[in-house]
Amino acid sequence: MRRRISILGSTGSIGTQTLEVIAKHPELFQVESLAAGSNVRLLLEQIHQFKPKLVSVNNSKLADQVRSEVPADIRVLYGEQGLLEVAVGGDSDFVVSAIMGSLGLKPTLAAIEAGKTIGLANKETLVSAGHIVTEAARRNNVELLPIDSEHSAIFQCLNGESIKQVNKLIITASGGSFRDLTRDQLKHVTVEQALKHPNWSMGAKITIDSATMANKGLEVIEAHWLFQLDYSQIEVIIHPESIIHSMVEFVDYSVMAQLGTPDMRVPIQYALTYPNRVVTPSKQLNLTEIGRLHFRPMDYERYPCLQMAIESGRVGGTTSTVFNAANEIAVARFLNKDIDFISIETIISEVLNKHQAITTPNLEQILEADEWARVTAAKIEINI
Repeated sequence: MRRRISILGSTGSIGTQTLEVIAKHPELFQVESLAAGSNVRLLLEQIHQFKPKLVSVNNSKLADQVRSEVPADIRVLYGEQGLLEVAVGGDSDFVVSAIMGSLGLKPTLAAIEAGKTIGLANKETLVSAGHIVTEAARRNNVELLPIDSEHSAIFQCLNGESIKQVNKLIITASGGSFRDLTRDQLKHVTVEQALKHPNWSMGAKITIDSATMANKGLEVIEAHWLFQLDYSQIEVIIHPESIIHSMVEFVDYSVMAQLGTPDMRVPIQYALTYPNRVVTPSKQLNLTEIGRLHFRPMDYERYPCLQMAIESGRVGGTTSTVFNAANEIAVARFLNKDIDFISIETIISEVLNKHQAITTPNLEQILEADEWARVTAAKIEINI
């Protein structure tokens, strides 16, 4: 029987690569529904190829456009209600949560409450509301299968192992576009330079997050919730080649690592086929061609966004929500060339300093903190 898939964020980087995997194995998967933003052209291509029963877009105008170009039996919705319907409606049994940012929180929670298996690529869901999401998954007996390459690597290394015998998780980081630049040199980098990631093909926001290392901080918080380990048991190291995707050190100091070429289709496919494995479209890893792998310790002064992210996770409550929201706005402002690269961390720091944390927030309080942080981050004046 084919696994029935719904994708939140089908036209983004993870969404499109998920559909590539599905196209390679039509005998294993059936696309039930797709949620996109405003990229109607690509969504229409996906609809014609995969023939979902339900699709959702950003607003009513886009929905009318899509509706006019697809068969009448395909339901076309829009907005938050459309996202929720894609998450919980229809016959899907597996939901890929790939919407960038905190927009993915509500539909992912709704899918969990509906008992769907979750392929989690939206790390902000756990960053913003980890205690709520993990409790909902436990209560509904729902699996959260990680799609991020680092968390997939850890998940694979832990297969058959007891989490009680883990000493620490070692999350690898490429260092991003500017890993070899000094702090002074960062003051003059451009948006175009920041978007040239040395190893991975990703969306704009996550590529900038890789350059600031905010992305790695979000991954530390996500790992804390996914694997229920204390922050003192999660280490980040620089690994420029991105061949080892992460490692697990056990109490006997044995270290297990998962290796592969930098290709997101591999962790995506593993989540979709778990606990089985099938042939992947990825390039085969050849260590003799690579020759050497390099590692160096993390410099938290060089990457203050990483430090702020981890500290916000330690503080907990709404603090990590605020970090994430402030970072999203700061990155958007940088991409719009409203601020310089260094000012991303300035904005995040100022917003965190203004925030009054709530220790155990409910969903409404999380959403309020998220909105407050966005408004505050947008108002901070930066002279460039």
